[in-house]
Amino acid sequence: MSLKDRISEDTKVAMRAKDKARVGTLRMLSSALKDAEIKQGGELPEPEQLAVVNKLIKQRRDSVAQYRDAGREDQAAAEEAEIEVLAEYLPAAMGEAEIEAAIDQAIADTGAGGPQEMGKVMGALKDKLQGRADLGEVSRRVKERLGS
Repeated sequence: MSLKDRISEDTKVAMRAKDKARVGTLRMLSSALKDAEIKQGGELPEPEQLAVVNKLIKQRRDSVAQYRDAGREDQAAAEEAEIEVLAEYLPAAMGEAEIEAAIDQAIADTGAGGPQEMGKVMGALKDKLQGRADLGEVSRRVKERLGS
């Protein structure tokens, strides 16, 4: 079952259960995926769909911090609930050893020997790790390995 089909089915279940918060979050996710498809001009491959989900989660994490700074605990809690729903659509996170092995493999596959080839390594890792690891952290680790 594709991600879009799963979201559609889960929306129907949430509607039957009268879970307004979940329905709202799933509709927002579905809309974001449709917008991304329109921008691309066709069906999104799964790694790009996961990138959309990650982007929405990141936006909500930023909002939580801003709401907490403003003393709006109720709004922060609502954003955290949306994060929990969105996180259900990401694959299981990779462990540290798996991430390190993927970095080693990408460096070996690309033959990268220095920091100027970091783009090649990250290109090889992006699809493999999208949604399963924090790509910012992966980038930092690659940069360390390549000696910059």
